[in-house]
Amino acid sequence: MIRTNKIVLLILGLSLVISCTMKKGNTVDTATEKKPNVLIILADQWRAQATGYAGDPNIKTPHLDSLAAISVNFKNAVSGMPVCSPFKASLLTGQRPLTHGVFMNDVQLDTNAVSMAKVLSKQGYETGFIGKWHIDGHGRLQNVLPGNRRQGFQFWMGNECTHNYNGSVYYDNDDPKRNIWKGYDTFAQTDAAIEYMNTKDTSEKPFLLLLSYGTPHAPYHSAPKEYRAKFRPEDMILRGNVPEHMKKKVRKDLAGYYAHISALDDMIGKVVQNLRNTNQLDNTIIVVTADHGDLLGSHGAYKKQQPYKESAGVPMLYHIPQSMNITPGTRDALMNSEDIMPTILALCDVEIPDTVEGINYRPYLEGKENVGESTLLTCVQPFGQWNEVQHGGKEYRAVKTKKYTYAKDLKGAWLLFDDENDPFQINNLVGNKAYASIQNNLEKELAKLLKDTNDEFLPGRHYVDKWGYPLDATGTVPYTH
Repeated sequence: MIRTNKIVLLILGLSLVISCTMKKGNTVDTATEKKPNVLIILADQWRAQATGYAGDPNIKTPHLDSLAAISVNFKNAVSGMPVCSPFKASLLTGQRPLTHGVFMNDVQLDTNAVSMAKVLSKQGYETGFIGKWHIDGHGRLQNVLPGNRRQGFQFWMGNECTHNYNGSVYYDNDDPKRNIWKGYDTFAQTDAAIEYMNTKDTSEKPFLLLLSYGTPHAPYHSAPKEYRAKFRPEDMILRGNVPEHMKKKVRKDLAGYYAHISALDDMIGKVVQNLRNTNQLDNTIIVVTADHGDLLGSHGAYKKQQPYKESAGVPMLYHIPQSMNITPGTRDALMNSEDIMPTILALCDVEIPDTVEGINYRPYLEGKENVGESTLLTCVQPFGQWNEVQHGGKEYRAVKTKKYTYAKDLKGAWLLFDDENDPFQINNLVGNKAYASIQNNLEKELAKLLKDTNDEFLPGRHYVDKWGYPLDATGTVPYTH
């Protein structure tokens, strides 16, 4: 009888142990199992169309394509405010630009912000940053001092901002001395990232690493010679919305742009292969994205800030460990900048802070919810090099759906495109009687998004004054031009 009771107690104890190792709402996990690593690969000004897997006729990206084949591809992902600093601040905080206050380049993200790195470090993650920061607002080429200005990143090899990719400045952790990356910084930063991740191979703690490249942003013709040799201007196939008078210049710049992308593709392949070699790939969430795109002559313009596809559309790949039972493949939801942080935290089984405004896409990825039917694009800055009033720049708010783009400026309806039937967004349908009901519905959807986000859609200067940002003699925030 005593022996039987001991067996029963043993079985009950084993059942209790198994029960305690279950994660609420997820698969079985042991108390000692390591949470997934997180690697975010962020490029600067890489438009969504410019990849092999997206069908660009000018570029082959075999390494990125291989990663896409085992990842979730958000084909309609956007940069909600398509310019560098706002995207980066939204990526880290899960908030929209009018909430975190970084609605233009070269202003500082609040050092008290609840950032992804701060949240994950409290959950036992080791956090590292390598590359271009650009949310400190204290002057380009400057050190981002250790402490709160680094927003929770413990390891640091970066600088505020530079686009000299062959003489690129960085600061090494707590050392105040200015350093220069050896050679082409995309290569050197990749090697630094690999070295960082390799030191974590045997660590009991997971890591978060943000690898923030400066390319393929201009200057377009500064990739290594062997990459530039792959692309000839006369071979470039232009998008159907590039005006005739710009075609010669655009072909030349595209050749350089794709040279940078080809180099990036090789580096992404190098990083992924190293994770595979060190047996970390199966426990690493990899997010590949960009802060915004590049018009590169489309609609007669360059750079970003506009609501057009080439400016606002970004690559968005999520490689998710197989143990999470999320099927790779293409998704059509409109993931936005502020949605990245909550989605990553959810995939790591980490509680999402109340400060976050973005959507947690994990239930969507698991087939439990349908979200991302529409999203908001915003510009409050009618100044700066890429959105000057004299070049047609203006404040706008836009709603992007899977089929349409609809934008308003301060005067009223501005743009309406049927993105499925007019992929180059050439035919502005505002005021077209055949699309009157569609325009009306999109107007209502945009009004709802603005109401939900407490956005009064006021002139840009209102927000500059509200946040107390200084303007220089030209009426521009310093460094934005």
